[in-house]
Amino acid sequence: MKVICVGHSTYDTTLPLKEYPTENLKYRIEQHIECGGGPAANGAYLLAKWGMDTTLISVIGQDYYGSRILEEFKKIGVNTDYIEINENYHTSSSYIMANMQNGSRTIITSKNQQIRKLKQNIQLKADIILVDGEHPETAKILLENNQQAITVLDAGRLNEDTKELGKLVSYVICSKDFAEEFIHKKLQTNDQESLKICHQKLENFFQTQVIITLESEGSFTKIQNQYKKIPSVKVIALDSTGAGDIFHGAFTYFIGNHYSLEESIHYASIAGAISVTRIGSRYSIPELKEVLEFDDII
Repeated sequence: MKVICVGHSTYDTTLPLKEYPTENLKYRIEQHIECGGGPAANGAYLLAKWGMDTTLISVIGQDYYGSRILEEFKKIGVNTDYIEINENYHTSSSYIMANMQNGSRTIITSKNQQIRKLKQNIQLKADIILVDGEHPETAKILLENNQQAITVLDAGRLNEDTKELGKLVSYVICSKDFAEEFIHKKLQTNDQESLKICHQKLENFFQTQVIITLESEGSFTKIQNQYKKIPSVKVIALDSTGAGDIFHGAFTYFIGNHYSLEESIHYASIAGAISVTRIGSRYSIPELKEVLEFDDII
C-alpha cells in the first residue's frame, strides 16, 4: 500500500531541563538532542520505519537543516523525490525546552514563510494520505485526485485551510485546543455530555469521522453511533515533543491496515505514550512490535 504525507518539515533542537527556566538566569545542560520534526514529516518517518511505502511532500531550504532532514528520510526509507528544495526558503527550525520534571515542553519555531503550493505538479496516486494543513493547495489537489484513498487530517491548528481540508478527508483528528477554539468554549474532559456536544458540532461541520485527542486523558469519538472515550496509556513522561505527531502517524498506519477505529486509536495511544518516555521526536518513535506487544507486557 502506498502512503503520501503532506506537510511541514522542521529541524528540532531539544534542551532537556530539570525545571522550567527562570527569566534572566543561566543554565547548563550536559547534552541536547537534534533531529527532524514536523507533524506530517514525523508521521512519514514513523510509517516508513514501520515498513510502509511512504512518500513525503514537503519543502526545505537549501541549507544545513534541510540537508540533515533529507538525510534522515533517506536513511529510514522515505521517498524524498517530492521534497522541494527551495533556495529562497529557510528550513524551519524549532527549539524545544523539555521540562524533565513533568514531561511538558515549550516550543519556539522559526519559520519565515508558508509555501501554499509546491512548484511541481504532483499527480501521485496513493492508498493512504496524511496531511497536516501545511502546503494546503497541494494537499487539496492530492485529496481531490485520490478520493478512493483513506485520508487523515492532523488538525492541530484551527484556520480556514484546516476547515477546508477537513471536509475532504475520511478522518479529522483534532487536538483539544483545536476543539475548544472551534466551539469557543473550554472542554470539560470528564463530562461526557460536554464532549458529546463538542463532537457533534465538529462532525456537523466536517461531515466526516471526528476524533478529539485529550492528551493524557485519551481520545473521544463516535463508534457505530455510540460516543466513546478511549483512555490513554499511563506512563511516566519525560518529553511530550512529537507525541501527537506519533499518534497521528500510528493511527494512519493502523486504520490503513484495516484495524477497527477503536483498535487504531488504542494502538496510536500506545505509540504516543511510549514516545513521551523518551527524548526527541524522531528518536522517541517506537518499533511497531513494541506497540503491538505493549498490552501483553503490562
